[in-house]
Amino acid sequence: MDNYIVAMTIIGLAALSMTWIPDIMERTFISYPIVYLLLGMAIYLLPLGLPTPDPIWREDYVVRLTELSVIISLMGTGLKIRRKFSIKNWRIPLRLVSFTMLLCIGAIALLGWSVLGLSVAGAVLLGASLAPTDPVLAEQVQVGPPDDKEEDVVRFSLTSEAGLNDGSAFPFTWLAVALAISAANGSSWFTDWVLYDLLYRIIVGAGAGYLIGRGLAYLIFKLPKKTKFPMAQHGFLSLSATLVTYGITEMLHGYGFIAVFVAGLTMSNIEEENEYNIEMHDFVNQVERIIMVILLVLFGGSLVTGILDYLTWQAALIGLAFLFIIRPLATFPSMLGTYSTTKEKLAVCFFGIRGIGSFFYLSFALDQVDLPEANELWSIIAFIVMVSIILHGLTATKAINILDRERRKSGRPVLEVDQTPDEIS
Repeated sequence: MDNYIVAMTIIGLAALSMTWIPDIMERTFISYPIVYLLLGMAIYLLPLGLPTPDPIWREDYVVRLTELSVIISLMGTGLKIRRKFSIKNWRIPLRLVSFTMLLCIGAIALLGWSVLGLSVAGAVLLGASLAPTDPVLAEQVQVGPPDDKEEDVVRFSLTSEAGLNDGSAFPFTWLAVALAISAANGSSWFTDWVLYDLLYRIIVGAGAGYLIGRGLAYLIFKLPKKTKFPMAQHGFLSLSATLVTYGITEMLHGYGFIAVFVAGLTMSNIEEENEYNIEMHDFVNQVERIIMVILLVLFGGSLVTGILDYLTWQAALIGLAFLFIIRPLATFPSMLGTYSTTKEKLAVCFFGIRGIGSFFYLSFALDQVDLPEANELWSIIAFIVMVSIILHGLTATKAINILDRERRKSGRPVLEVDQTPDEIS
């Protein structure tokens, strides 16, 4: 039997099951990513003759598939956040994407270098790859679609953090690449990294995303009201907008991840009550789920075919420490002085879900430079993502339900779209 046809059939059946599995799993405390992770493991344990997922995922197709998954998820994330951007309204995610992220990168890099014996470049890459929380696998702890008019502290904080830090971690991935190149040929790197990779690319990414988002919002919402310009009627525009925004920004050498999220957020904020926002979000969310199924099945397969072969017990302990100690401790200071209970603060600290973004950053960097510890890096990150999917997948629904019940019981209001913590308290 043709292995290609077998693989196509399995992918089709897995994608088909997404019609029902998420709704079925909502009745339980188990997240549906766990189901597809286990499915991938089971499929690759069967003698089906499927191509074995390479434990060292450095091929271009891995970079591109994870890249596509993340940018589509970022557009959906931007479209479903209704809170207007300001330093005051966004103080929690801004703290999380700066203070918390830097602490996590620094702690992991230090442990990777001092305990695991990684090179400086490899240690920094490990920290950068684990820095972003995942917008793809974190659906249970994120805000709902655009027609859901409430955004509580936990959902908003985790959603906006996932949207912001996928692009914000990019400078540190380039830092690891620069360190590796410098170690090989002794070239200077610091000034170029600061001016270009840290400042220029972020500014261009945010600026391009805002301008493209404004332009698209004008075409979609404003122009049809003023002229006979036809109204947008199909949700696939959100996918087109994702690709256009990402492509233009990358051609300008900005960070496309930041641009896509900002563009989605800009469109959502301009006409937040428009039903077309719901249509765009729903379409891009469906595409995201299909790609996520493929990636989870492949990841599950890689877990039983060798991606963990280079994992040491020291690396496993550091991975567990990252999820249970480093992330929570680095996050808690960012929650101080905010409108949230202690349990809500702890939830934001704990649910720093790692996933597809970590695979992208690692494969992207290893596609740029060769590192002797590449095998170990893949095993460490695969282990942490696996534990995160299972750990957070088993606890997220229950935790969020408990927080919702306590909030309703106490009479504390949920943060509405146009309200800030100071206005409610």
